[in-house]
Amino acid sequence: MEPRLREEIDQLHARLCHALSDPNRILLLYTVAEKPHFVTELCEALEIPQPTASRHLKVLRERGLVNASREGQSIRYSLADQRIIEALDILRAVLADHLQAQGAIGHSVMEELKL
Repeated sequence: MEPRLREEIDQLHARLCHALSDPNRILLLYTVAEKPHFVTELCEALEIPQPTASRHLKVLRERGLVNASREGQSIRYSLADQRIIEALDILRAVLADHLQAQGAIGHSVMEELKL
């Protein structure tokens, strides 16, 4: 394997895969992709406590997936790069195809068992 590819994959795993490993962080990304939000707005939208939202936003900010801009005493979060949403949408489509294929296999097995 090419050393550069290995290094890129190591960086991808360390930076992005970890940031995307929690469903709340993915939901936060989708929410700030719609429009910038303050932490309190994100807590309400996702129905999660403020400390939880802040902890996840810190990870997303450290990984460069969200931007944080101070407005008075509050911080408004926005999506740093729209391509992350495009990547998540592709992953969701792959998952949907896998689930649909599994469902089709399960359906055909059930039909065979009825015979």
